[in-house]
Amino acid sequence: CGGSSSGAGGSVATGAGFIGLGSDTGGSIRIPAALNGIVGFKSTACLVPTTGTVPLSTTLDTACALTRTVRDAIVAHEILAARRITRSPAPLSAWRLAVPSTLFLDGLDGTVAAAFERTLTQLRRAGAHITEIALPETAQLAEVNATGGFSAAESYAWHRTLLQRSGSGYDPRVKSRIERGASMSAADYIDLLQARRAWIERMRAATAGFDALLSPTVPIVAPTIASVAPGNERDAEFFRVNGLLLRNTGVVNMLDGCGLSLPCHQAGELPVGLMVWHGALRDDAVLNISLLIEKELQK
Repeated sequence: CGGSSSGAGGSVATGAGFIGLGSDTGGSIRIPAALNGIVGFKSTACLVPTTGTVPLSTTLDTACALTRTVRDAIVAHEILAARRITRSPAPLSAWRLAVPSTLFLDGLDGTVAAAFERTLTQLRRAGAHITEIALPETAQLAEVNATGGFSAAESYAWHRTLLQRSGSGYDPRVKSRIERGASMSAADYIDLLQARRAWIERMRAATAGFDALLSPTVPIVAPTIASVAPGNERDAEFFRVNGLLLRNTGVVNMLDGCGLSLPCHQAGELPVGLMVWHGALRDDAVLNISLLIEKELQK
C-alpha cells in the first residue's frame, strides 16, 4: 500500500473511507496515492496546522489527505486549511506546464514510463502546452542533504528520550533512520537551513515561467510485500525501494511546495501516479490543473 499512510491509502482505495488523513514529510500521502490508484494532495505546509500530531520533521511535515477524486481532495483541503480554493474557468490549454527531466525521469520501470508518456501524449492532444525542461537544480539536493537532512535530526530530537528508555520496542528499520540524527551537529543543522533557503530560491527562479510541473509520482510500481518484508536479509532491498519511492515526492517537500498525485494508469495495469506540483502557495493552480487533467484522463 505504500507508506507511511498505508492504512489510510488502503482504506480509501477499498472504499472503506472517503477521506484518509495523514502527514506528508517526504511523500507519505502521495506515495500511497500512487501505489493504490487514488488521489493524494500535499498542500503548502503552512496552510494546515499540525497541532496535535506526532512530528517526524517539524520543518517538512504537512497534514493532508488521501481521497478518491481531485474534487474530494479540494473539499478535504478546504476543511483542513479552513479556506476556499479559488476556482478557475481557464481550460487546460491556458496553463503553462513543464516536465523536468533531471532526477524525476531516472530509472523509471516499464509500466511507469509507458503510463507517463501516454498521459503526456493524451494531454497534448487535449491542447495542453507542455515544455520539457532540464531543471538541473534538482540534482543539487543530494549535496544540500549531505549532512543528514531534516527528518533524521528532528525525529531524533523528539524520540531520543524514548529510544533510551524503550528503544527495543521500535521497528529496527525505523530506529536506524531516526538514529542517524544523533551525529548531526548544530552547525550542520544551521548549514542545512541556509542551503535549503538558497536552493528554494534557485528552484523558484527556474520554475517561475510555469503554472505547474508534471512528473511521475514515484518511479516504480508497488513492490511485492515478500521482497521487502522484515528481515535482515531484505534490509538492503527495502532501503533501495524506499529511497526510490521517496525520490520524486521528496523534492516538493524540500521546496516547501505543494503537489497532487492522481492515477494515470489504464485498466489491467498496476497503479501509476501522475504528480502535478509547484512551489509554495501555488496550491490553487495545482488543484485547478489537476481537476482538468483528471477529467481528461477519465475520457
